Amino acid sequence: MALMPVADALAKVLEGAEPLAAETVPLAQAFGRVLAADLTARRTQPPADMSAMDGYAVRAADVATVPATLKVIGEVPAGRPFGEAIGPGEAARIFTGGVLPAGADAVVMQEDTQRDGDRVTVTYSVKPGRHVRRAGIDFREGAVLLARARRLGARDLMTAAGMNHPTVPVHRKPKVALFGTGDELVLPGGTPRAGEIIYSNGYGLCALAAEAGAEVMHGGIVRDRTGDIVAAIRAAQEFGADILVTTGGASVGEYDLVQQALAAEGMTLSFWKLALRPGKPMLHGRLGAMHVLGLPGNPVSSFVCSYLFLAPLIRRLSGLAEVAAQPEPAVLGRDLPENDQRADYLRATLARDDAGRLVATPLPVQDSSLMATLSRADCLVIREPHAPAAAAGSPCVILKLAL
Repeated sequence: MALMPVADALAKVLEGAEPLAAETVPLAQAFGRVLAADLTARRTQPPADMSAMDGYAVRAADVATVPATLKVIGEVPAGRPFGEAIGPGEAARIFTGGVLPAGADAVVMQEDTQRDGDRVTVTYSVKPGRHVRRAGIDFREGAVLLARARRLGARDLMTAAGMNHPTVPVHRKPKVALFGTGDELVLPGGTPRAGEIIYSNGYGLCALAAEAGAEVMHGGIVRDRTGDIVAAIRAAQEFGADILVTTGGASVGEYDLVQQALAAEGMTLSFWKLALRPGKPMLHGRLGAMHVLGLPGNPVSSFVCSYLFLAPLIRRLSGLAEVAAQPEPAVLGRDLPENDQRADYLRATLARDDAGRLVATPLPVQDSSLMATLSRADCLVIREPHAPAAAAGSPCVILKLAL
């Protein structure tokens, strides 16, 4: 099977991936979820003209010339509207959030007044509407404030609550099942014997999947036995996984058994092997309704493939319209040689030069096993296949990495 270009591979991964069914969740559980329908205001905010200050509700005409002394006929705390109208020469003590009484058209700040019993002297004139929040200045009943396919952030939850929504319709979270394969792997915290290595991929990829919006089941380490791998695949199906992610065992060695086990379970292979560095030995397929991504075992390869393919797939199933990370322009911080037939995604640090340009400096060693290099990187510099040599200062394209 020929090496597939990255763009074609992403199109294959997203092909037929539709947003998951909608469900209604309490507002307190909606952070980071994606709206499945437009959210309209159930009320007008504010519902009436209200004071924006502590002070006195007045008729602006009565304080056009100052000082002006008015009779205080009552007070208006927030939540307790005043039952009387303000007439000529009258005022009402009002607090922030209080409903402006009938007849009043402005609020004088208490700092601009002097109170003496039931009399208040205004020392600063105001015009109609001063310090008044007009009814509907924020939004009107029926207005669409949060559109379908929006990922709900902290500010959105405040807005939805203000619109009087205790629950919201969101797409179901995609379920991701993940496991790593390899007899050489041991869990963090132990003392590896000769030939063993610490299993690390799953922890980063689970975090990446969760950040993208998934519910994750981490199956840990699965040994290089076809029966064990099949059992892990079936456990993912029992979990109801929308996406199965495996790391390791997807290449061509005698102990690379993942593809064999998936085929035995009925997976339809979409592609295997990409024109990508790091990440060439990656496979994609479907096992019934479940999407399958078989990632390389090297940590950097598995992360880059997850960043380029897993995260966009999760976002698509979550209901987002924009799913792939957007490239940004930068300039190179060092010379690069010409590239071969595979697209290169180089780990690089970012800085700004004296002209304010983003400068991406690829790290000197790009081996796909180097976790410390990946941790230091701020971005990936994209080098297209057969790109010519490029000098420091020349334009490049980057993908920024999240924290």
